[in-house]
Amino acid sequence: MTSPQLNPFLTPAKHRTWPWIVYGAVLVVMLGCGVSSGGEKDTAETAETKAATSAPTKQTTAKQEIKQDKTPGLNQPVRDGKFEFTVARVKCGATKVGSDLLGAKAQGQYCLITVRVKNIGKQTQSFADSAQKAYGAEKVEYSADSAAGIYANSDNQVLYQDINPGNAVTGTLVFDVPKGTKLTSLELHDSIFSGGVEVALQ
Repeated sequence: MTSPQLNPFLTPAKHRTWPWIVYGAVLVVMLGCGVSSGGEKDTAETAETKAATSAPTKQTTAKQEIKQDKTPGLNQPVRDGKFEFTVARVKCGATKVGSDLLGAKAQGQYCLITVRVKNIGKQTQSFADSAQKAYGAEKVEYSADSAAGIYANSDNQVLYQDINPGNAVTGTLVFDVPKGTKLTSLELHDSIFSGGVEVALQ
């Protein structure tokens, strides 16, 4: 008696599950590789983003340092409003200005600053020493001594008169500061309302 042929469609299920297990394992491996590759890509992009973000900050800092280093100094013309200023000399340590009969005595010491002022505007402009400021260490501010300035400029009082367009005058600003003080900068204004311009004294 011939044995009956087995119907392949009636094969027990346990003999047909292994292909699905293999396919599942391959799929898991492929997905794992994809996630790993994507993670590395994300990490690289994050690093590039951080580098791009930090680069402008470094460049900005460098520009700020260059700007600070370029503060004008002695004998370098600077402008504020209608005036062009040139600070020629700074001398500290004087205890009095003027003569023995007509003069002024310092509370501490006088710092004498020689300044050339030129009117670069189109109208007459008055220069006032009271609008000028000097600074020492830690930005301590000092005002000009106008009374002492009269004696220090006895031979050149035109500094405190009107200056016509195109004309220039030279005079001395006087600051009464504590003994031993070293002035680091001068802030010059064409008027008490102007923004001012800084000149390094050291």
